[in-house]
Amino acid sequence: MDELRKKEIIKAFIAIIIIVAAVFTAFIIMYKYQIEGESKIPFKLSKVTVVSTVEGIENEGTEDKWNLNIFQNNDVYFSIEKNEDAKDEDIIQSVSIKNIKVTKKPEVGNIVTYMPNSSDGRLFNNSKDTIVKDKGLTYKGSTKSDSKTLEIGNQGGTAVIRFSNTELGTYISNEDEEVRHDANLLSKINLNEDKVKFQVTFDVVINLTNNSYSSKITLDLPADKLEEQGTSSMEITDGLILKRVQK
Repeated sequence: MDELRKKEIIKAFIAIIIIVAAVFTAFIIMYKYQIEGESKIPFKLSKVTVVSTVEGIENEGTEDKWNLNIFQNNDVYFSIEKNEDAKDEDIIQSVSIKNIKVTKKPEVGNIVTYMPNSSDGRLFNNSKDTIVKDKGLTYKGSTKSDSKTLEIGNQGGTAVIRFSNTELGTYISNEDEEVRHDANLLSKINLNEDKVKFQVTFDVVINLTNNSYSSKITLDLPADKLEEQGTSSMEITDGLILKRVQK
């Protein structure tokens, strides 16, 4: 083999190595992005907190001492924090909870999503007026967070939404002196935690002045040990990956 031929083979071999290295590097970058998400973004989804309980809402117009529709409620709080190296001009325009899907249905019940109640009193009231429509729920950026007016602090704050398992049954009694609005109500209508379990997925989208970042969340509800504790909770801090939304 002459010298020229050897040089051509060496050049081709080097070119192949460079191409393979470039492809491998691109793969590593893409894989890291899928695992870790966007880096050096102004805000982060630092924590998701779930509070699960059971409550009965009184049916009006009955003569029974207790006549309650039973709901298994899961209130989900999203904590959004500003990163230390963010600029002063980086502000939250809005936060949206969208693309809500029930990926595993419960054995008993029907899943309904509720927004906070805007009137005085309880944060949620599970009324038809507060059902979240197909487009999802949006909190507007403001000077401070206020769930009742669907506002979140533009420098970081908290948003909340409720996933409720409805149509579980009706509890009627004229004997009980008092009723605890917790998982004890499930046993009163012959249900247990396993029969009301479900799974939801959705996107949390943080809209800033120039960019938007999204995190896909999957939740198995209710939080564990609901029957044991009456009201249960869980905090999620791992796997809350934010990725830039392509516009």
